[in-house]
Amino acid sequence: MDIIAAIAEELQIKKGQAEAAVKLIDEGNTIPFIARYRKEATGSLNDEVLRNLFDRLTYLRNLEDKKQTVLASIEEQGKLTDELKKAILEAQTQEEPVLQSQRKRA
Repeated sequence: MDIIAAIAEELQIKKGQAEAAVKLIDEGNTIPFIARYRKEATGSLNDEVLRNLFDRLTYLRNLEDKKQTVLASIEEQGKLTDELKKAILEAQTQEEPVLQSQRKRA
């Protein structure tokens, strides 16, 4: 999943704005700092948009981590099928990878 593209689409901002904001966040800058002093880098994204971006970034990164954890666990058990792997990788919420694996094991 292209997390930055997904965030840009969800928040209706340009991909370049999302990329710049994510880079600044990953460098340890705070949302208020980015909103006030890095407007040129983010295309003038305001506090609210930056907070929403941060929340979605955190959620989507956690989702990707969870997908990988669930896939590794099922593969370790020798029960990973192509169909199950596809369903888990396409999951859009943090609950879906677990639900998919539970359905297939039952």
